[in-house]
Amino acid sequence: MSHRIHTILALVLFLLGSPFLLAQKERVGNLKNFDKKPYHFGFILAYNTSNFYLDTYNAFPTSDSLMWIGAERQPGFDLGPLASLNLSKNISLRFIPAISFQDRRLRYGFYRTTNGELQNDEVIRRVESTYINLPFNLKLRTDRVNNFAAYAVVGYQYSIDMASQKDVVNTFGREAIVRIRRPDHAWQVGGGLDFFLPYFKFGLELKVSSGFKNLLLQDNNMYTSPIDRLRSKVVLFSFTFEG
Repeated sequence: MSHRIHTILALVLFLLGSPFLLAQKERVGNLKNFDKKPYHFGFILAYNTSNFYLDTYNAFPTSDSLMWIGAERQPGFDLGPLASLNLSKNISLRFIPAISFQDRRLRYGFYRTTNGELQNDEVIRRVESTYINLPFNLKLRTDRVNNFAAYAVVGYQYSIDMASQKDVVNTFGREAIVRIRRPDHAWQVGGGLDFFLPYFKFGLELKVSSGFKNLLLQDNNMYTSPIDRLRSKVVLFSFTFEG
């Protein structure tokens, strides 16, 4: 797991294990009947950074001039409605269908020979996606302390890339593109904070989505042949509003 995922998990464990949160007597202020509702709704606004888990072959099969490949994360955003079913005071099932705008970059390093001299040549291939995300998350929350609570989430997400170029006829040579599959599947883990305000509940959430399906459409061109697997990696920072 990446250092970022370890940091998020450590934050979640700290919040849930905090003696202050667990030892204090529950004192409810705003929205006193909020937890008594069987379900409630809201919406999210989120900032994302998306990237790939990149697995390459030990030996690049198409060109001995290719020196390295790297994946770079890029910013994007999500928005959508939220529905939550309260299974108990501290456990709820959440469904957050959202539209997600994501952008990733694959950077290739080649060497070229020009007039007998060796020169470095970098090529960037952008992979842009517009996803419809369909996540189901289990939310595990602490008891409220005044108007505050902390929580952890785990879940599964199915995604459909509405901007996928899977049906595009690819080319060869330097003008080729990197195509990915339309559907994706990912596990999710994260945590957050709930603030019970006078008229609605406001939340801050940090979550990581790790895809477990190979998204690469192998076209055997100079950009895809060196790659064995591409899997999605998204870090999502969300603002939630629930009534």
